[in-house]
Amino acid sequence: MSRSFEFLVDAAALRDQLDEPQWRLFDCRHDLTDRDYGRRAYAEGHLPGARFLHLDEDLSGPMTGSNGRHPLPDPDVLAARLRAAGVDRDTQVVAYDDAGGMFAARLWWLMRWLGHRKVAVLDGGLAAWRAASGPLSTEVPTAHAGSFQIVRDPSQDPVDPGFVLRNLGQPGMRLLDARSPDRFRGENETLDPVGGHIPGARNRFFRDNLVPDGRFKSPARLREEFEAALACSDPSTVIHSCGSGVTACHNLLAMELAGLSGSRLYAGSWSEWCADPSRPVAVGS
Repeated sequence: MSRSFEFLVDAAALRDQLDEPQWRLFDCRHDLTDRDYGRRAYAEGHLPGARFLHLDEDLSGPMTGSNGRHPLPDPDVLAARLRAAGVDRDTQVVAYDDAGGMFAARLWWLMRWLGHRKVAVLDGGLAAWRAASGPLSTEVPTAHAGSFQIVRDPSQDPVDPGFVLRNLGQPGMRLLDARSPDRFRGENETLDPVGGHIPGARNRFFRDNLVPDGRFKSPARLREEFEAALACSDPSTVIHSCGSGVTACHNLLAMELAGLSGSRLYAGSWSEWCADPSRPVAVGS
């Protein structure tokens, strides 16, 4: 009997469901400095039945120079790609990568944005799959077109830079930045033209959500750490950002896993924010 997963799925459970016809797997491997890495890695071997989705081409929309490095894709275009992969409203979607969920969490959030809750990230990613002796394949699967349709939930809508600017310094917004501490401080910035962070933001490096083997920490431990980092009691006041709206989804997933529901994404994040020199910038911790 098929089970349903909304946050994480472990390798053992995925192996048990690998032949389930209502499951669809998506390989989200990527390298921010080598845009063809994921496609090459997929061709060399992927989970059986998995399709490949490219962060820049499938999980993001066109850049304009002012909307960040990974603007959100057109919802209708993404929905069409999901249908072509055989996704229906009842399909269990599983996303995986080889970077601790760094890129898979983007698909997880996008699916929820489109109103699809049966989506999970493979906990531990490809390393956990290999550790569980999971097979790999070089076959590119085919599928009958699915019937996936968008059913948007306004509570999942991201915020825009205007919202962030209007709420700077207000108690009703807690900004949480998922970048590494050095980039948050404005040091060693190699991806964006300006270093620093949005004033008032707190730093929670997304990799702090993981234990050393790349799996997520327990919900109880995540809850304790996020509550300490945020110093607030209402998760709905939390706005997640990062460099370009990708690793921020990892923190959002971790909060949902911890039972801290209702936080939202600033999709453009730092790369959009710093594109307008009139917006304030902070440096240091």
